[in-house]
Amino acid sequence: MVEEQRIVRFAGNVQGVGFRFTTCRLAGSFDVTGSVRNCPDGSVECIVEGEPDEIAAFVQALEDQMGHFIRDRAEVTAPYSGRFHAFGVVY
Repeated sequence: MVEEQRIVRFAGNVQGVGFRFTTCRLAGSFDVTGSVRNCPDGSVECIVEGEPDEIAAFVQALEDQMGHFIRDRAEVTAPYSGRFHAFGVVY
């Protein structure tokens, strides 16, 4: 399968609740790379790279774990960049 990049923005009560920590911890269970960061508007942005099925499983696991904090989710698919070698928090 061809790898891709997915930019997922979560809105709701997603800052100050361990969302970035949980995202990084969960990413370790999947074959994905990327980053997670808090945005000035109160949302959290995840940039995830990997195979589409693996990204989908990771995002679903994140929603399963943190769904009670998420009010909305926006997602954009982009070409794989290869710029990430791990998954981490961007400050």
